[in-house]
Amino acid sequence: MENSFSVIGGDTRNCELAKMLANEGNQVYVYGLEKSNLKEQDVENIEICDHLEDAIYKGNIVIGPIPFTRDGELLNSPLANNKIEIDDFASWLNNKALFAGSIPDKFYNITENTKVIITDLMKIEELAVLNIIATAEGAISKIIENTDFNLQSSNVLIIGFGRIGKILSNKLRLLGANVTCSARKQTDLAWIEAYGYKPVNTYNLENLENYNIIINTIPYIILKKEQLQKVTKDCLLLELASKPGGFDLQAVEQLGLNYVPALGLPGKIAAKTSAKFLKNFIL
Repeated sequence: MENSFSVIGGDTRNCELAKMLANEGNQVYVYGLEKSNLKEQDVENIEICDHLEDAIYKGNIVIGPIPFTRDGELLNSPLANNKIEIDDFASWLNNKALFAGSIPDKFYNITENTKVIITDLMKIEELAVLNIIATAEGAISKIIENTDFNLQSSNVLIIGFGRIGKILSNKLRLLGANVTCSARKQTDLAWIEAYGYKPVNTYNLENLENYNIIINTIPYIILKKEQLQKVTKDCLLLELASKPGGFDLQAVEQLGLNYVPALGLPGKIAAKTSAKFLKNFIL
């Protein structure tokens, strides 16, 4: 055997990652993926554990979710039968190496007195970019599923010009969309214009009635009721950011707007590709 891994929680990416590691001769212990098809597939070298402590204790390298948590209290484990508390998870990590993504500062504080080596996969630039490619492609898929018009010639507003905004704006323009991007910094606004998109300030979003699609990538509320009242009923509001997201959800519901949350897209639309990137880096 090459190594022993404990794969705890996460989405379909972690299921695929567990299988890939096992197929390369590594022993893999799994917990928090009970709602997946791992048990039915009966992959050699994979042991599905009944208890969190057993799964972590048996492996010397622990792989957690991406993102690590959605509420700051529980491990992100949508495929688990039981909730996994972060404090409980942390208590078993002594003398382990942990790989996970978007790990909050709170977790580092919890584990500061333990011998655990932590690697945040989303702080690795090449992994973050590859992960965002899947997010961008998934976003386009969601747009097509939830609209009855072509992307070509559509007016699209992307709120935020970080990694997701940069990659998604390029892909949408290649499909013929008219792309507007928002940012706060003058340097980002200059880059937006240099790339050939229309730049707008995130804190001064106007003419919202002119957009067919509004995509948010910033994890705090940008569009409140006063602004959302200007959005047309057939405009798609696509949420890519983690909670609380960029749209005032109470106002969205009151106004009856077309809102689609689209979190965790890499695990839903490109699990195998994303898992392969993760496996190569971790090994």
